Amino acid sequence: MREESTFVKHEPCPKCGSGNNLARYSDGHAHCFSGGCGHYERGNGTAPDFADVIKKPTRAFEMTGTIASIPDRKISQTIAAKFGVTVEFSPEGKIVKHHYPYYDKDTGYAIGTKVRGVENKSFYATGDFNNAGLFGQQAFKSGGKYVTITEGEVDAMAVCEMFDGKWPVVSIRSGAAGASKDIRANLEWLETFDNVCICFDNDKAGQAAAAEVLSLFTPNKAKNITLPLKDAGEMLKERKVQDFVKEWWNAKTYQPDGIISFGEEGVWEKFLKRGTEEVIPLPSCFSDLNEKMNGGIVAGEVTVIGALTSIGKTTMVSNLINGFVTESNQRIGCIFLESDVGETVENLLSPYAGINISNIPAADRDYEAYHKKYLEMSELDNLHMLDHQGSSETEALFGKIHYLVKGLECSVVVIDPLQAAVRSNDNVTIDDFMDRCLKIAKNTGVSIILISHMRQPEKGKGAHDVGEYDLKGSSSINQIAFNTILLSRDKLAEDDHARNCTFVQLVKCRRTGKTGAAGWLLYNDTTARLESVPPPMPEINVEF
Repeated sequence: MREESTFVKHEPCPKCGSGNNLARYSDGHAHCFSGGCGHYERGNGTAPDFADVIKKPTRAFEMTGTIASIPDRKISQTIAAKFGVTVEFSPEGKIVKHHYPYYDKDTGYAIGTKVRGVENKSFYATGDFNNAGLFGQQAFKSGGKYVTITEGEVDAMAVCEMFDGKWPVVSIRSGAAGASKDIRANLEWLETFDNVCICFDNDKAGQAAAAEVLSLFTPNKAKNITLPLKDAGEMLKERKVQDFVKEWWNAKTYQPDGIISFGEEGVWEKFLKRGTEEVIPLPSCFSDLNEKMNGGIVAGEVTVIGALTSIGKTTMVSNLINGFVTESNQRIGCIFLESDVGETVENLLSPYAGINISNIPAADRDYEAYHKKYLEMSELDNLHMLDHQGSSETEALFGKIHYLVKGLECSVVVIDPLQAAVRSNDNVTIDDFMDRCLKIAKNTGVSIILISHMRQPEKGKGAHDVGEYDLKGSSSINQIAFNTILLSRDKLAEDDHARNCTFVQLVKCRRTGKTGAAGWLLYNDTTARLESVPPPMPEINVEF
């Protein structure tokens, strides 16, 4: 929740010169309470947008000055009169103020003005803007072929000037920050036109606002105009009228990002790439799984492997990585958040060496032999680890993932477990994490494998009665994943062989659509390797 700012001190006002009527507040903003001044500063010390000013106008409605041309902006008296804009002159005949009127949408009466000082660029508002329409709206009838919407009043007059008043032009009243709100409030009137041309400032804020409002209109009605200069006012000042007209006529009708047409250039080529992506085969013990996945995992995919506690996720991961390293020569990035480096080396070295090192007491270990295997494994130069335990700041973690992919050219990144990689187990946090994993996989071509915990089963459920909805956390884990693989093991089986057999099931494969039983794996306690075996007992035949 945003904190309320509190009064700090009085200061001299830079606008009216009062000695102590400028009130400074704890968030940095300031406001002059001198009668009729209305000077305002934002917290960062800059002047506010009109969106700030018109919320609480500091003066009763006033409309003074004379309708005249505005030479420095190249605005003729005719166009100024069309919009009802007046100016005030100094004794020397210089224009010192502009008055931009706003009219009540129901009565048609002027109810508010924005007043801009020319030299000091100060401004304030008078009157009541609650039922005010868009700037210039009163000057044009509803309906017609074209209407142009600008970000500011001067820009609206500039566009009108460049088209000799031929087409309706209006401006939002609150700047880029309030663009969407202003257009929503006047959408019914704007929708009476066949074409709506958005002509906001060519800066980050203006184009962001344009992107937001384009989608508000009926499909195929709105167009976005991108100018070579900052805004329409600058185009007129620099006498680039023909350039503006060209950009206006050539503006493309808005189409949401990602929408393409069948037959469009490049679509067929994307189809031709299907099936040609690099396939990374899973280790040979996963032969049934490879068959269902048309050879293995594919670059640019996110794969989730889920299992309950003590089912064998670590063994699965160790054997998976060993297969990648030895059988398909992939460069692997390992992010093990529940194991230190020593434990990780032991887990990875064991299946590589074919020795279950963890089963051997320290006093009986042949470290010389292990070291030879360690050096042999190191010479492959395709295995990299993150030396970190526990949860990690998201930005820092993705920075490390990016380095593994771009800096070390890893084709596969394994994160174990997913739940330790996120700072919170709420759905929003997990959703964001999964979305970022998908984006980095698509953008870089890396295959990301996420090891996920599963919820404890309900009482009465069979050991192998697990599904994708048992994954611990948000449903987005399975939704975003290209492949979801689940492991289960009956730890209470009477038969010793059955207790050590892990059932593999593929519950999602977006590429092939194939799901179901994907083999049984037996953990060899001597070699620390997984072996493909038939169902452990005839009665254990899981059907899908």
